[in-house]
Amino acid sequence: MALQSLILLLSLLPLFITPSIASQNTTQESFLHCLSHHHPLPTYTPNTTSYNTLLNSTFHNLRFATSASAAEPVLIIAPADEAQAQASVACARAHRLNVRIRSGGHDYEGLSYRTLSDRPFAILDLSNLREIDVDVENGFAWVQSGAILGELYYKVAQASKTHGFPAGLCPTIGVGGHLSGGGFGTMLRQQGIAADHVIDARVIDARGRILDRASMGEDLFWAIRGGGGASFCVIISYKVFPVPPTVTVFTINRTLAQGATRLVHKWQTVAPRLDRRLFVRTLLSGSGAAAFNSMFLGAREELMRIMDQRFPELGLKAEDCFEMSWIESAVYFAVSKIGQPTEVLLDRSLSTYPAFKAKSDFVREPIPEEVLEAIFGWLKGKTVVMLMDPWGGRMDDVSESEIPFPHRAGNLYNIQYYDYMASSKGHVEWLRRFYEYMGAYVSKGPRRAYLNYRDLDLGWNEEGNETSFEEGEVWGRKYFVGNYERLALVKGVVDPGNFFRNEQSIPPLIVKGY
Repeated sequence: MALQSLILLLSLLPLFITPSIASQNTTQESFLHCLSHHHPLPTYTPNTTSYNTLLNSTFHNLRFATSASAAEPVLIIAPADEAQAQASVACARAHRLNVRIRSGGHDYEGLSYRTLSDRPFAILDLSNLREIDVDVENGFAWVQSGAILGELYYKVAQASKTHGFPAGLCPTIGVGGHLSGGGFGTMLRQQGIAADHVIDARVIDARGRILDRASMGEDLFWAIRGGGGASFCVIISYKVFPVPPTVTVFTINRTLAQGATRLVHKWQTVAPRLDRRLFVRTLLSGSGAAAFNSMFLGAREELMRIMDQRFPELGLKAEDCFEMSWIESAVYFAVSKIGQPTEVLLDRSLSTYPAFKAKSDFVREPIPEEVLEAIFGWLKGKTVVMLMDPWGGRMDDVSESEIPFPHRAGNLYNIQYYDYMASSKGHVEWLRRFYEYMGAYVSKGPRRAYLNYRDLDLGWNEEGNETSFEEGEVWGRKYFVGNYERLALVKGVVDPGNFFRNEQSIPPLIVKGY
């Protein structure tokens, strides 16, 4: 497959200096005029009939679906191919139009379709760029960043019953953003994260050039695999790997009366050290219960032997376990039901949520049982779910600096604090207090966070203003730990003018000789 024919996968980012409100109309008109000289493409203004439909098409977090929290863009651009996307970037830069790039719209703080400033902006919507080309014989695939994970999984399953992807559980997440931030799911303990499997890329850089891995250089290729699509133009290929014809899943709920606290305490030390084919996560909720949710890359009988030996306290029974294909497991984790058709993965509206707010942590030492009891007390009656995903296995084998995603050996598990009804200030403030309480029991120096669970509470810079390297450290060290400085150095080489930026993007660090 010649490189020139490979399918584009792109994740672009906010562009250049925003025009003043006084010059808004002139800027918009000159931008559209520029596009007409390159490749005429679909554009939508608030006066266009389908504007609202397209604008709302990927508002997966309804917390940002009101004008009070998200100003409407003055323009939506929907390129149909690589050339149109390239023209959009070139014209946006030439005419100083601020642009937000949206692939799936799942970003937790809505930065792909909103800004925290009052400056006018446009959305470059990549939902038309969703082609997927699976090459099972050579073991890789190319996918456009406007595709969602469900479409990717479905396409792979059509091509092969024994191949899959080590990415996330939610099928409506856009591929571009997911990969560029790291991306993990039920197979991370055997295969690592999604970004570990990126083998090539095509990018549109700050000068408007289309580059592949060879022409962009290894520094930029390193940066775009986990460094975040908000700081680097990213076009990514995704590597396919073998999976067994049968996997086994189970979900078991245990209440406090059934010893949930004791079981979670034991889970902390067992789950990261299980057979790396086995992923057992736990979810704590306000109902006073813990759900143990699992996938094993193998058959029921072998799973039962492992659990009986390593975690008999859970009381797993054969009737709790369901054997299925890998693609059926993707559906199971998407809708929490057995026997749903695989076509459900193609439904882009499947995962629209009420207003939510999330935060994240990494745990390196087991949390004491008495603290877990207190956590259940905090959660009681709340609309917060505490999702805990085990690390270990392959995650211990990869260096923290192999790619920008640094959360490797030494971590027992990741926590996501997820309030699915954060429609009021009171909900958000409660979550912040709970997060502060948890600070004593999680990673320190820095307190680590996962980029794909974007959290502006960690600090942010108003879009349009310059961010210094030191200011970016406030959040950059939490997401990237020791990789932050190298990311800033790469940024200083490939985008010294900070053309691509948003509220939490990597600032350029310019050092002579780098």
